[in-house]
Amino acid sequence: MVVAGTFALAEALHYTKAPTRIDVQAVPITSFDNRDASRTRFGELEFRGGLVLTSKHDAFGGISAIHVEPDGAHFLAITDNGSWLRGRIVYDKGKPAGVADAEMAPILGSDGKSLAARGWFDVESLTELDGLFYIGIERVEQIVRFDVRRDGLLARGEPIAVPPDFKTFVFNKSLECLAAAPKNSALAGNLIAVTEESLDAAGNHRSFLLKGNQVERFSVKRSDDFDISDCTILPPGDLLLLERRYSPARGVAMRIRRVPLTSIKPAGLIDGKALIEADLGYQIDNMEGIAVHRNAEGETVITLVSDDNFSAIQRNLLLQFTLVGD
Repeated sequence: MVVAGTFALAEALHYTKAPTRIDVQAVPITSFDNRDASRTRFGELEFRGGLVLTSKHDAFGGISAIHVEPDGAHFLAITDNGSWLRGRIVYDKGKPAGVADAEMAPILGSDGKSLAARGWFDVESLTELDGLFYIGIERVEQIVRFDVRRDGLLARGEPIAVPPDFKTFVFNKSLECLAAAPKNSALAGNLIAVTEESLDAAGNHRSFLLKGNQVERFSVKRSDDFDISDCTILPPGDLLLLERRYSPARGVAMRIRRVPLTSIKPAGLIDGKALIEADLGYQIDNMEGIAVHRNAEGETVITLVSDDNFSAIQRNLLLQFTLVGD
């Protein structure tokens, strides 16, 4: 049963109540390193460009995950408070220059009511498997499936079966990472779920392979106080883990790790090499979303987005990098 307080909280949240077109303003980020504008190489990535995104629409912000289409322009994103955000990245000489055709809509449940109105938030992770989109929702520890390609932003969600031990996750520290294993891999058909900071007895991230009613468990090595904030597949056979760290003493940092899918085994522990690590000496914020596409030149482009928590002192960023030597 949903209590009245849930509805009051939903009304206070920044989420759109109906599908609507919005205007998004974009200020280019031309340099990733705040101290050296000429530097473009960072670990195994090369900075392409970025944007600081703002909008007067009240629901805009809190971007927690993004899916970029193969054309590298059209995207689908979600916000913490239960909105879809769809649009098109505009490029100028291969660099992000703006966002056009933007629209937002409430993420709907199976009954047509918004997830936010029923208290189903934080909406944190997004992936596509076999043409259907799946989102992970913290606090209620649910994964919900949508046929966005058929029904657009009015698609109604259907919760899928999840293991009972999802209910043992640490509050607000769980379903930040969802990825879909490639069709040509040994894990084909599986959803990969890695928790933010719900740890096993050894202090590593509890993780799952989900395929219908089949469940396998494994762990992701936690190191240097980084937590998982998103993940995606780097074709043909790697998992990219986006991580963030925050502490009053060390400030904010982000990291991306590359993990071979072949290393994922039931009850196993996986780890991977860092592609990049950056702190507030660079153009980062609360980095929460990661996507991959290959452009017309055959380059592998990684897109990152940040969640501003609807705070005046944080930013919604869109950053793009090229994977060097791939």
